[in-house]
Amino acid sequence: MTALAALHARLFCALETRVEPLLMPALARLVFAGTLLIYFWNSGLTKLGEGLAGLFAPSFNAYVQILPRMSESVGYDASQIPAFWRLVVLFGTWAEFILPALLLLGLLTRLAALGMIGFVLVQSYVDIVGHHADPTTIGAWFDAGSGSLILDQRAFWVFLLLYLVLRGAGPLSLDAILSRRQRPQLSAA
Repeated sequence: MTALAALHARLFCALETRVEPLLMPALARLVFAGTLLIYFWNSGLTKLGEGLAGLFAPSFNAYVQILPRMSESVGYDASQIPAFWRLVVLFGTWAEFILPALLLLGLLTRLAALGMIGFVLVQSYVDIVGHHADPTTIGAWFDAGSGSLILDQRAFWVFLLLYLVLRGAGPLSLDAILSRRQRPQLSAA
């Protein structure tokens, strides 16, 4: 039994020290790209206004998606929404493109993942409170069901993003390349 425990320790110690630092951050970013990147980009596309100017003037749909109650309270007239909230909609729309792209590239990964966690939390709040998600869509933990769109799925999203916040993008990333380039400059100073 001692030999088996020693073999187990050697094997998994080697995996943990040699394979995990390279594989897991890259795999976390790949899983994000494969499951959520296009989801967020498509969602962002529904919020862009017409033409190139639409990058700076979100569509009416953006206001209804992000600020459903406020949109309703102003009679669905986006021009009546205060400037601060129009900026929130603009930056929220940009975030759906910029943050996933940063994660894909492994650039500013920890900040991008932290931003995505905030985005997912706000998105979930808006879905529950603003769009009046029904109990089945919201779901519940420890209920023997694993398919609710908000509590179950988004818990996995946040877990994946939290891993990237804590561990970073790993050696196969722009963060690592920039870090390697900066190290010689720091040691020369």
